[in-house]
Amino acid sequence: MVNRVAEAGPNPCPPVILGIGIGGTFEIAPKIAKKALLRMLDDTHPDPKIAAMEAELLAAVNKLGIGPMGLGGSYTCLGVKIAMAPCHIASLPLAVNVQCHSARHEEVAF
Repeated sequence: MVNRVAEAGPNPCPPVILGIGIGGTFEIAPKIAKKALLRMLDDTHPDPKIAAMEAELLAAVNKLGIGPMGLGGSYTCLGVKIAMAPCHIASLPLAVNVQCHSARHEEVAF
């Protein structure tokens, strides 16, 4: 997963948010990866093991040093969000959704 971000480099317009879908079927993994991106950036996964994986992956991606707009720096990724689905042990689909930070915004209509 960290290799995918390294290969993408500045192309996804960092800082990025990563949605990771693990399990399900070939079709479900990308859907839950996209759904994982809907979580708030400051929340933690309710499962402590998955929360620890999110924190570990976030630190590893930020150590790449790609930085904002690919110009270098400490913040290549703002958050890693993992969603899991049950699957057969022989098949463990994995999907990584790399989302540009500008794709996430909030608006309030008055």
